[in-house]
Amino acid sequence: MTRQLIAACLCALVLAGCAKEEAPPKKAATQRKTLLIGLIPEQNIFKQLERYEPLAEYLSRKTGTKVTLKILPRYGNIIDNFKTAGMDGAFFGSFTYALAHAKVGVEVLARPVAQDNTSTYHGLIFVRKDSGIRTVRDMKGKRFAFVDKATTAGYLLPLEYFRERGIANYKEYLKEGYFAGTHDDAIYDVLNKKADIGAAKNTVFNRLAKADPRILEELVVLTKSPDVPENAIALRKDIDASLRSRLKETLLNMHLDPEGKQVLERVGALKFIETTDKDYAAVVKYAETIHLNLATYDYINN
Repeated sequence: MTRQLIAACLCALVLAGCAKEEAPPKKAATQRKTLLIGLIPEQNIFKQLERYEPLAEYLSRKTGTKVTLKILPRYGNIIDNFKTAGMDGAFFGSFTYALAHAKVGVEVLARPVAQDNTSTYHGLIFVRKDSGIRTVRDMKGKRFAFVDKATTAGYLLPLEYFRERGIANYKEYLKEGYFAGTHDDAIYDVLNKKADIGAAKNTVFNRLAKADPRILEELVVLTKSPDVPENAIALRKDIDASLRSRLKETLLNMHLDPEGKQVLERVGALKFIETTDKDYAAVVKYAETIHLNLATYDYINN
């Protein structure tokens, strides 16, 4: 009887050990294989790809996660695509970031410092020198080329410009106000007399002026906005913390790496610097001044 009891105990221990060994292991956390980053249509799509593809390839190699790019047809589409296309992040303009932060909850990581050592831009309102337009009174019944409803330089600045001068409804005041879609197009629409007045960011204006002397010869700037952060990269809040950290560290240290410096030159930057929500205070203040609620703002062009 004693032998049978001992045998039964030994058998039970063996079976328990087998059961323990055969228990399925816990699944390891899956590592994200790709990161889909959106690009706003600051300039035509070919120039955007030429500028950002080397950066995407560099980040892919350094972080171990493939970074792919998605160029969007208009600024506001960035916010739509977070909901419909599964985008993980984007290079946001200042106003699109403020909107996406309020509506989707993205968090900014870093922004580039340009070759002239600036990391901000401002909006411009400009006309042809021969147009005779110099004040808001001169704009009555004229055509205005905005960029997009989701831009600081191409829309918020003109709204504030009209508000400060007592124009509550620019649509009634102007003959026409339309959205050119890109800063390039808004500038060239005025230059080529498709529009009488235009608004765009100074960095694009200056870049085009270097290649086309007519811009400085034939256009005059009437006013500008406060400085706001240059296009910065931001990610969804639910992106893995370790990946977020690797991406941010790679961006902030690119200028210390010979290969990284070459990529930065393609982007037109000296380096990337850390960026936080506090850097967008001027944009938020702009929105508050014109009584614009970022969380409910309708950014669809109409």
